[in-house]
Parts: sequence; C-alpha cells; structure tokens
Amino acid sequence: MKVIILAGGFGTRLGEYTDAIPKPMVPVGGRPILWHIMQHFSSYGHKEFYLALGYKSQVVKEYFLNYKAFNVDFTVDLKSGAITPHQLDEEDWRVTLVDTGLKTMTGGRVKRMQSYIGKEPFLLTYGDGVANVDLDALVSFHLKHGKLVTVTAVRPTARFGELELDGDKVTKFQEKPQVDEGWINGGFFVIDPGFFELIDGDHTILEESPLEKAAQNGELIAFQHHGFWQCMDTKRDRDLLENLWQDDNAPWKKKVNQYD
Repeated sequence: MKVIILAGGFGTRLGEYTDAIPKPMVPVGGRPILWHIMQHFSSYGHKEFYLALGYKSQVVKEYFLNYKAFNVDFTVDLKSGAITPHQLDEEDWRVTLVDTGLKTMTGGRVKRMQSYIGKEPFLLTYGDGVANVDLDALVSFHLKHGKLVTVTAVRPTARFGELELDGDKVTKFQEKPQVDEGWINGGFFVIDPGFFELIDGDHTILEESPLEKAAQNGELIAFQHHGFWQCMDTKRDRDLLENLWQDDNAPWKKKVNQYD
C-alpha cells in the first residue's frame, strides 16, 4: 500500500531542535525520526511513501535529494567528479515529497495527497511517533471489517509511577505503567479513498470533523495495539527514544535487523 506521512507541523514544544529543522527530522540514534518510521513500514513491504510537507519543507527535500551522501560512505574522484558508494544495501523506496502548505491543517494535508493516492486503500501516520505495530495484522483487520477508516488505538505509558494505597500503606508500586483505561489515537491508519470526501479543505483538522463523521456513520473502527508506542512531542520524549536506541532496546527496531 501507499503510505502518507504527515510531516508538516511546527513542533513548537521541541523548540531547541525545531527552530532549525522540522519535527520529523529531529534525530534519534543519528537518523531522523521520519527515517525510523519509514523503515518500519518498509520492513512490512510498504515502500511507496508520500510525505505531506509544510514547515521547513526544504530540509526534508534536501535530505532525500542527498540521501546517499547522508547515509553511505563514498569516494569522490575530484578530477572526474565520479562518486562511488561503498554500501550496496540501499533502501528501495520511492519517496514523493509534496509541499502541502505552511499553515494547512492535518486534514487539509491529507486532502492535498488525493491525486497521488488514486482509488486504492492507503496507510497514513504521523511523522513524529514510532511503534512496533504489526502492519500485516492491521491491514488484514481493516480488510476484514470493510470500514472506511481503521485507526490504531493505543494506551500510552503513564508519565509517573503508580501507587495503590491501603490507608497510608503502599500495597503496590508500579513504575510508569501502561495506562489501564482509555484508548487514544495512535496514528497508523488504514483508509479507503472515500474518506477524502469527508475533508473540506486546507482548514480541516483530521482529528475533528472527518474522523468524527466517520465515527458517527459507523465507518471508523479501532485496531487495538498492546505493544510499544511512543510519540515525540517534547525533549523528554526524544531523550527516551534516544536512550532506548543507544541501549539497543528500541522495540520499533526489532522487526528490522538490517539497520544500525
């Protein structure tokens, strides 16, 4: 399936990074978080990407225009100008970069991708979060239920440790447990092209009218993901992902053995 990644937001809460680069380009383990997301989709055979750009779109464009230079060792013959790369296991991705407007809302960015997607179901996610979602199971779930939209529902890890008390006595202590109640939108959507008709234009927020209408019409279904999921909204979030990567304990890496 084709994959749309929303990569146009400002990322204001990551200001020390996003003053210079867009949020999807914030590095984790020396690579943009966008690259990690794309690797996950690629590991399941989804290698045709459509990036909905906005804020500092030129940074993303330059990264992919110079992808080989950024990601492989190479020799330059200064006399002839010939460049010889030294790694052969390059990604076999096809990446379409679309400037969807600086102030366009999330729904509007999706709408602007309609002409590239055609009439087949497609995958959609945000460019600021990683997970170990089983994409084969997700797509099968969507096709089985035949609804317009499938959203991956997640229970994020609590920010603080949890105590159970009996009076003043602590009967249970759990450090940063996964939230027991309440599912949230974790991205990783599978969407039928009819969904484009629920989006009015650039001003439309994906998470409001379009998804609300789909739910009201009985056309929104949730794929419950019980594994790892982490967005990157703050420096704390970014540092958590970096530490997981450096400790070789990044759950989103488990499916993909070939990248370091």
